[in-house]
Amino acid sequence: MKIKERFVFLLCSDCKNRNYTTHKRQKATYKLEKKKYCRFCRKHTTHKERKL
Repeated sequence: MKIKERFVFLLCSDCKNRNYTTHKRQKATYKLEKKKYCRFCRKHTTHKERKL
């Protein structure tokens, strides 16, 4: 049984640039939020999920 996944962008919360892409389950209702490095801000910031 395969799990359906979809791709999402991760946007920097400070500068609003799309820095990363990742995938998550299709039926998931939660929003991804990760602390990642932003090359535009040059620091670690929270990145929130946006659809493709």
